[in-house]
Parts: sequence; C-alpha cells; structure tokens
Amino acid sequence: MTPAAGGWRGQWFWTLPVTAWGLLSLPLTAVAILLAAPFLGGRRAFWTIAPLWARLIFRLCGEGPVVLGWDALPEEIRSERESVIFMSNHESNLDPPVLISAIPIPAVYLSKKELMWMFPVGWAAKMAGTIFIDRSNRERAITSLHQAAKEIRDGKSVVIFPEGTRTRTGELLQFKKGGFVMAEEAGVKIVPLATVGGRSMLPPGAVHIRPGRYVVAFGAPVDPKGFATREALIAEVRRRITDLKELALQPGA
Repeated sequence: MTPAAGGWRGQWFWTLPVTAWGLLSLPLTAVAILLAAPFLGGRRAFWTIAPLWARLIFRLCGEGPVVLGWDALPEEIRSERESVIFMSNHESNLDPPVLISAIPIPAVYLSKKELMWMFPVGWAAKMAGTIFIDRSNRERAITSLHQAAKEIRDGKSVVIFPEGTRTRTGELLQFKKGGFVMAEEAGVKIVPLATVGGRSMLPPGAVHIRPGRYVVAFGAPVDPKGFATREALIAEVRRRITDLKELALQPGA
C-alpha cells in the first residue's frame, strides 16, 4: 500500500494524530509495563505489552508487517532453546518497534547506558532484558561488549543493526565489526534479516507515519565458526541481507 493508495489513512488529518498518539503513548506504555511487572514479572510484562503497542500503531496505519522465512528457521531458535544474534539493515526509526512485534521470540537490543536511567522508558527497557553498553571510553566499551557476549552466551537473543545508523539512501552502509565480535565470542549463530518499507512509511526527516507495506524477511542462520576470517563472515552476512531485501521487494512477498 502506498500513501496514494492509502485512502483516508494517507491523509494528514489521520497520519498526524496517529504519529502524535504513537509518541505520546510510548511513555504511557512503559508505565503500563512497570505497573504490570509485579504481577507478571518484568520480562513477561514487557514482552506482553510492548508488542501490542507496536502492532496497534501499524493497524492504525492500515496493516501489520508481513513476516517471511520465520517458519524455515531451526526449531531450536524458534523455541528459544538456542540464542542468536539477529542482524538487520536499518532504514527507519520504525525498525526497532516493528522488530519487537515482528520477531516472535523476545530479542533485546543493545543500548547506551544512559537510557537505563530515563524514566519510564529506560526502566521498562531494563525489564525487557536490554543490554546496556558503557561507551564513555574505549576500555569500558570493550568491557561492556565482553559482558554482552556473556549474556548472549547465557541465553539472550539480541537484535543488532550492523550499519550502526540509518541509511539515508536505502543502500546498505558499511558494517561495523562489534556485533560480529560478540557473535564470535559468544559462540552463537547470526540470523540475517531484512526490513523493507520503513523508509517509505517514515522517511528521514519526516514528521508523521504514512500508510505502507512493511516486510520483515528472515534468512538461514550463519555460523561464525565456518569462516576463516571475520571479513569473510561480514561479507557473507551482508550478501544475505542484500538478497533478503530483494526477496522482500518482490510483488506478493
């Protein structure tokens, strides 16, 4: 669905209030998670409420994200018996909330340590299991990455955007090495995935969400142990994400 084909949902009198509601409801959703935590437990409260918030925003825009390839992943991953690192391209600010709802298992993000103290969103993120990274200096950043690798090895699945920032053109940026170092140290597989549609729904600099079709495509896991060099591993994951983007762009995907 394009903005032109979005009907009344594509008009400013709908898209602006939906965007405003999404922004205002974010802290309210975080408060709801904190209030539910004593009854459900922090992790369960987050992963029950936060995906509902993300899905509702998309329903107000017309349709939810289309998910491809999840059922083809090994059962150990789909049942949370094997932790992995999901690596995705990054085209829009919509990507993080969309992936919270589109990945069927809890998969946390890496975040700057400062977010942890931001009430109420940071507190809710902590309950989700977010891994906080101290980037105040190189030594602390390295220590934080070692700790993150341990948490992944101990059972947490995480989502990483290896480009490090959003692309402005839609083309993949250069991949940073941090996520690949963690995968090697944690001894876990990388699941490449591609998102298509976020850039048209919320382009760089846009102030409101437009109706559109958002596709999330999962690829086969990549085992870092099968590569002689880190550069070869990075190149393979990049190639697979590129192929998944092409798949997601196909009509009827």
